[in-house]
Amino acid sequence: MERGEHGMTGLDDLVAIRWGSHDPAAPLIVLLQGPGDATEKNLAAFAPLLPVGAGYASVRVPLPPSEHSFASFRGWLGEQAAPQVPVVLVGFGSGATFAGGLLLADPTRFAAAALLYGTLPFDAGLPVTRGRLVGVPVFVTHGVHDTVLPAELQRRTWDYLVRESGSPLWAQRAPTGHKLTAKTVSELAEWIEARLGYLQRHAATAGSPVAEQPCWPTFPDGRLPMRSGDSPEVSVTTPQQQESQNAPIELQEALFGRITELDGVVTAPSAVSVPGARAFLLPPCGLSPDGARGPDEAFIVADVGEFAHLHPSRDGSLHLVLPIPLAHEALTKGWGAAHPLAGIRLAAGMVMIFGPRDTTELDTVTGIVRASHTYAAGHLPRSTS
Repeated sequence: MERGEHGMTGLDDLVAIRWGSHDPAAPLIVLLQGPGDATEKNLAAFAPLLPVGAGYASVRVPLPPSEHSFASFRGWLGEQAAPQVPVVLVGFGSGATFAGGLLLADPTRFAAAALLYGTLPFDAGLPVTRGRLVGVPVFVTHGVHDTVLPAELQRRTWDYLVRESGSPLWAQRAPTGHKLTAKTVSELAEWIEARLGYLQRHAATAGSPVAEQPCWPTFPDGRLPMRSGDSPEVSVTTPQQQESQNAPIELQEALFGRITELDGVVTAPSAVSVPGARAFLLPPCGLSPDGARGPDEAFIVADVGEFAHLHPSRDGSLHLVLPIPLAHEALTKGWGAAHPLAGIRLAAGMVMIFGPRDTTELDTVTGIVRASHTYAAGHLPRSTS
């Protein structure tokens, strides 16, 4: 690894080494490690696989995470990258804990984060509310046989990220202890490259603030209600599935019937989902009387007009696409989970909406699907607020 522009950062508790692109507009990937982490070998193996054209920094951070150390990092980062430059955090072990603290403290600043064999700093007084990480892709790996991290902290970190954070989360449990595998390193490098490619194609940076109360034109008062109770269990990679609190079959069929009655909708087997999934299409020809059609990012499969699909009865959830503000609010209010590849290889507004548990939820889920249909039909802007 060729290193340039290295040495002390000028802050008394951070040491950083910089290399890669010196273009001030280039994305910055920050590799974080704690003072006691034996991560030099891991990071050295990882660095050659990273995308060409980005800037890189390896930062040794102080422990334990604190507001002072977070402030030191933010000060350093402000000198390294302008606010609009995408920044990706990659942390291993205690470096992952520090990265998680940075992310919870200021999620809108980061384009993505990888938390490898680490836990979130729950004792640092940072917000761990539902939907805190909406719109920020997170890659997390825990070791099945990891005895370095306390088991309870691993469980708590996993549960929050999977069920409450709202992040487009790619999570895996590797069959190892507290050590990176070649497979994880390769998958992470591909994930980072895909995320940066998505941002480049869409001319966007992470963390654009969204309206706290976006208007839903498909609800009488323009407001989406909260979903009651805990979030269901969901799978953490693809195919994404709802694994508990599944909708009764009669409500699934009632929902299917309501969606088929929306203007211009036809049904077919899904072009991308699991066998048995039923797709809802607005075909490219004759979408609506006025010929309107939403942007390609309003569809799961734009070529055939698939804007949503209903999973088989053992699952009962749906995948669909919403404008980003509506997608974020649906996640924050507990109605779904972000697709693991949303903002990576799929539209940033791609979400899984949980199946309805009762008739009241049937009405709400119908309203959410109607918003997706309206978006696909070209009558709902991407930035609805």
